Amino acid sequence: MTIADIIDFLQFWKTVGFYKFLRFFWYAILLEFPRYVVFDMVFLIVFNIQRYLRKDAYALARHRLFNLNPLVSILVPGKNEGENIYKLSKSLKEQTYKNIEIIIADDGSDDDTPEICNDLVRNGLIDKYLRSDFSGGKASVSNLALRYARGSLVLLLDADSSFDRDAIERSLIPFYLDDKVGAVGGNVKVRNQNAGLCTTLQSIEYLKSISVGRAVASLLGIYRTVPGAFGAFRKDILDRIGGWDVGPGLDGDITVKIRKLGYKIRFEKDAICFTTVPEDFRRLTKQRLRWYKSLVRFRLRKHSDVFLPTENFSFFNFVSFVENVFFNVALDFKWFIYIVDMFYNAPSLVKYIIPMNYVLYVIFNFMQYAVVTALTERKEKESSLFLYLPLMPFYMGFYMRAVRTFAYAQEFLFKSSYKDPWNPWKVSRRVLKERL
Repeated sequence: MTIADIIDFLQFWKTVGFYKFLRFFWYAILLEFPRYVVFDMVFLIVFNIQRYLRKDAYALARHRLFNLNPLVSILVPGKNEGENIYKLSKSLKEQTYKNIEIIIADDGSDDDTPEICNDLVRNGLIDKYLRSDFSGGKASVSNLALRYARGSLVLLLDADSSFDRDAIERSLIPFYLDDKVGAVGGNVKVRNQNAGLCTTLQSIEYLKSISVGRAVASLLGIYRTVPGAFGAFRKDILDRIGGWDVGPGLDGDITVKIRKLGYKIRFEKDAICFTTVPEDFRRLTKQRLRWYKSLVRFRLRKHSDVFLPTENFSFFNFVSFVENVFFNVALDFKWFIYIVDMFYNAPSLVKYIIPMNYVLYVIFNFMQYAVVTALTERKEKESSLFLYLPLMPFYMGFYMRAVRTFAYAQEFLFKSSYKDPWNPWKVSRRVLKERL
């Protein structure tokens, strides 16, 4: 783009009136700006006010936690995680909350996991090692571990996760702030953010969508996914609902089941967990196809009763589902209609409209990320990601939108999540037969 092109671009938009500008960018201004920018900025103000007003209640809840000192069962399901188990067990022993039992549930590993875990049991670094000789998937071994859990509270963790020293303590405090809390989601961040461009962009995405986005949803009472990498649950509720169902998407599924029982779900921003994310776009695409298919599978099929005015109807569950489906499914397809509209009705102006769309979304990203940096406990490390924000419209607006659309189409048309190799085929086949 030359200087003359830039001058022409600026002069064109200088002459365009407000209503014509709104006609071109209604999608961004009326829908995405309020949801992704205004809500975040309002949340920043409310969060700080709420934290100040609740500091005494928070201190009292923390005192109750340590005074009662409940046993907490930490469940770690996985397969071929031998290289991660030792580091995880060491980090868990360094947590500020000490009354824990660590249960490793092995989903038929064929690496050295059995030898490592049996050695850790002998040395007192983990409490139980449970092994399934045949792989049944994450839900299967999670439920196996749940059967042996003795604690009144349960944490589900990924083996390759790492934690701030007070992460477990902070994830438990919300249960003592409000007796109606049934589950608490931790704040998952990217550990390998500097491994390459792919992980750096994911790091920004996690900070915006989890560290801030889920905090906003929790404040509004519509938080809907306790992450499998770091989630805390009341054991009596897990027993009542029978544990985890077969995924993919089991994290969102169990969260919805707890919400449908009338319990609150909370997000704890200061319970920090670090996870390893895919380091190339091929693996990332595979992961996100699985995630996005689960939205259709669970929101629109399994839990479609949330939309109906039954005797157990919940306004907040309804709003949570509508918001999720509207912004992530309906508007995903609507965006393509918008593009066709622009090319069909204003083809000569597309050369101005597309660059301005990019400019608007870059501005939105900087505004969103300002909220992230205002809230983060790692300002220096995460502020450096500002340099990559101009790439986010391409990452989220084109790449991730294309992956989502393909995933939704596959799931709507072919129910392809039931054939995902993430679960053993025999398990998926049985679940598919039960759903039909």
